[in-house]
Amino acid sequence: MAREIKKILVIKLSALGDFVLALAAMKKIREAHKRAHITLLTTPPFEGLAKSSPYFNAVETDGKPNGPGEWLALRARIKKAKYDRVYDLQTSSASNRIFQMLRPFPPEWSGIALGCALPHKNPRRNSMHTLERQADQLKSAGIWPDAPTEPGSAPPPDLSWVLRKAPQERPVAGGVMPRPYVLFIPGGSAHRLDKRWPVDRYGELGKILYDRGFDIVILGGPQESAEARQIQRYVGKARDLTGRTDFARIAILGAKAALVVGNDTGPLHLAAATGAPTIVLFSRASDPNLSAPRGHVAVLQADNLGDLAVASVAQAANALAPAPGGA
Repeated sequence: MAREIKKILVIKLSALGDFVLALAAMKKIREAHKRAHITLLTTPPFEGLAKSSPYFNAVETDGKPNGPGEWLALRARIKKAKYDRVYDLQTSSASNRIFQMLRPFPPEWSGIALGCALPHKNPRRNSMHTLERQADQLKSAGIWPDAPTEPGSAPPPDLSWVLRKAPQERPVAGGVMPRPYVLFIPGGSAHRLDKRWPVDRYGELGKILYDRGFDIVILGGPQESAEARQIQRYVGKARDLTGRTDFARIAILGAKAALVVGNDTGPLHLAAATGAPTIVLFSRASDPNLSAPRGHVAVLQADNLGDLAVASVAQAANALAPAPGGA
């Protein structure tokens, strides 16, 4: 008789786009182990989103220790927990180090760490999209026997729980319905400027969409406030929320948006995962075949995003989100 798996550790440390895609595998892990106590080992930015999800009983945020003392403390806590199984969805040098420091008697481990009990041995894993790769990993672990692993076949993450937990909107004063809005996510990693569509193009697109009947809402970190101001030069009434949204709020805004337009960056993945019609812009700096969001998504790509015309993005926007009232 198979041993009952009562205590599980899931490891997913970063980054936001990868974390969002991994929510699909996290859902499958929960479905396969309905009665198990499942702990997520992650990092502080993902604590709120993970705790609001229906997949975990506990969330720990010290997954990237600093210095020998913190590594030893993490090792001691994992050993003390006596996990029956670990699902390593990070599969990085950091998570491999966690496995190696648990020797000589590590828990049953799904991942790619040398010597683990449930290895993902597919030689094509590094050329697979994250969704198919993790589905195949769970297939190898024996919990998803019919996992869809062909390119483009794995389902996107399900963030329907975000809206169930969202506060209800109050009725609009005077009975005037607000205009539908488009989310712009014009930023990205400071060291990956080649993944950004020029901000003046967002401004031009914003003016087109505003004139068609949409409000414009701009998301990003505090460092993107300058981009928001540039867009407001084109669309004076665009709402600047840079630096004012946590991950849960981004998801709620995405779920209620008429359209999301943004670069290949974490907040865009989060908004797209709510099911929002989404346009994601890729340069040659990253491969959509490996990491593009799935769902109601249009991928537009140019080697240099400076060569991507506003008209091309506006055409895609019109296809995904027709003008309110047929304007």
